Amino acid sequence: MDWDDYEGWGKKISTWGASYHKALRDYSVRSQIKPGEILNKLDTSPPEEGAKMEDIMKDFNDIVMPGMTHWQHPRFFAYFPSNASPPAILADFLASTMAAQCMLWQTSPAATEMETRMMEWLGQAVGLSKHFKGVIQDSASSASLTAVLTMRERALCWQGNKKGLSRLNRLRIYASNENHSSIARAIWIAGIGQENLVRLPVVGDLRSSDPTALRTAIKADISAGYTPAGVICVTGATGMGACDDISAMIKVAKEFDLYIHVDAAWAGSAMICPEFRYLWQGVDDADSVVLNPHKWLGVQFDCSAHFLKTPSDLVRTLAIQPEYLKTHGQDGVINYSEWSIPLGRRFRALKLWFLLRSYGLENLRTRIRNHVVWSISLAKKLHQTPHFEITTDPILSLFTFRYLAPACEDLDEFTQQLVEAINNDGRIYLTQTNVSGQRVVRFQTGQFETTQDDVDQAFYVIREIAEKLSKSVQSRKVSKRPIRADPPK
Repeated sequence: MDWDDYEGWGKKISTWGASYHKALRDYSVRSQIKPGEILNKLDTSPPEEGAKMEDIMKDFNDIVMPGMTHWQHPRFFAYFPSNASPPAILADFLASTMAAQCMLWQTSPAATEMETRMMEWLGQAVGLSKHFKGVIQDSASSASLTAVLTMRERALCWQGNKKGLSRLNRLRIYASNENHSSIARAIWIAGIGQENLVRLPVVGDLRSSDPTALRTAIKADISAGYTPAGVICVTGATGMGACDDISAMIKVAKEFDLYIHVDAAWAGSAMICPEFRYLWQGVDDADSVVLNPHKWLGVQFDCSAHFLKTPSDLVRTLAIQPEYLKTHGQDGVINYSEWSIPLGRRFRALKLWFLLRSYGLENLRTRIRNHVVWSISLAKKLHQTPHFEITTDPILSLFTFRYLAPACEDLDEFTQQLVEAINNDGRIYLTQTNVSGQRVVRFQTGQFETTQDDVDQAFYVIREIAEKLSKSVQSRKVSKRPIRADPPK
C-alpha cells in the first residue's frame, strides 16, 4: 500500500466506522461464537506475499466481526463502559497518523504541554484542588501500581529500588475487599506480597472501609514489627459501586504518616457534576487520585488521569536518566516518561482536547446525569416487579439485583443461569458479582449513545428472560418428581 491507496482506504474505513456506530443496535451485544472459532479461521502461517486491501477487509468482516463484543453498543450494561465518541476517535486517528513517541518534552513538545494543560482542565472539571499535578497513564491499574511503588519507597526511606526488599522492613498496605483486583496485582508486582495486603471490613450502605478497623490494624502491625506504608481508598468500586469514607480514612492514615491513594477509575468522571462530589469528600487531602476518562467521559482506551499532590515522590520512585534521555538546554521541562512505568508514551492528551472542546462540560454532565436517572428508574421498576429484589441500591448508575425464583433451591445457581441466558439472548449485556456472599446481577448505564429507550428495553428483556427461566426450572423440577406407586393390597 502506498499513500495514495491509504487516502482512499482511509475514507472507506471512516465511512465503515460511521455506519458501524449507527447500526450498533442491530448487533448482538456480546459475541455469540464458541471458543476457538476465530482461531480456526486464521491461517496457521504468515503470508509470503501481500494481499489486496479488498480481500483483507472482506476477511475482517467475515472473520473478525462475528467474534467482537460491541463495547460501544447502547445496551452494553456489563462491567464498566469503555466509550469512544466521534471527536475522540478522530483525534486518535490523527495521533496514530503522526505516530509520535512522546516520551520526552523534546520528542514532541506539543504532546507534553497539551498533557499538562489537559490535566489542569480535568482537575478543574472534577473539582480537585489546584495543588494536584497530573499525568495521563495508560490505565488505572498502572496508576495504582505507581502509587503502591511510591508507598513502598517512601516507607523504606527510598532504599527499596537500591537495596532490594529482602534486607528491609516488611511492609503493610490497607484496603477493603471492595477494591479492584488490580490493587492485589500491584502488591504482587511491587514485591510487597499478597499476605501484606490487609483487607478491612466494610460498614454502611456504601460499604466503606471501617476507619476504626484501620486504626486497630495499623497499631497491631506496628506492635508486630511491620512497617505500615499506605492506604488505598475507593470511590465507585467495580463490584457494586462501594465508596470509602475518604475523610475518615485519611484522618486515620495521617495519624501514622501513611500515603493515601484514591481509586476513582469509574466514578471519578461523574465528579464533573458537583452534586455527586459528596461520594469522594476529603479527596483533596489524598496523595494520589486516579480516574479514567476512557470509562465514562467519552474518550476511548487508553486514557487514565492520575493526579498527584507531590509528583517529585513519584519521579524519585520511577525516574532513571541515562544520558541519551536527558534534555539539555531546556530548564524546567517535564518529561512524563519519568512519571509512568513505560518509557514510550502515546499522544493521549489530544483526544481529551478534542472531546472537551467538541462537547463542553455541560453536555457531558447531561449525559452522565441521564445515565444516573435512568438507572435509578430501572431499579425502581424492578423493585416493583414480583420476585425481583434490589440487593444494593444505585450508586450513581450502578446497582445490583436478584430474581427470587419461586421454589428455587439454589438462588446463586439460578442467578448465574439468568446472566448467561440474558447474554446468550444478545439484546443486552450484563455481568454478575458477589455481595455479602450472594451471587447477584450487576447493572450499570454509561455508554455514550445510550438512551432512555435502551434502558427501558433492558427492563423488558430482564423480566421476560427471568420469568421464562423460572418457569423452565419449575417444569424440570416437576418432571423429576418420582411417581408414587399404589400401596400393596
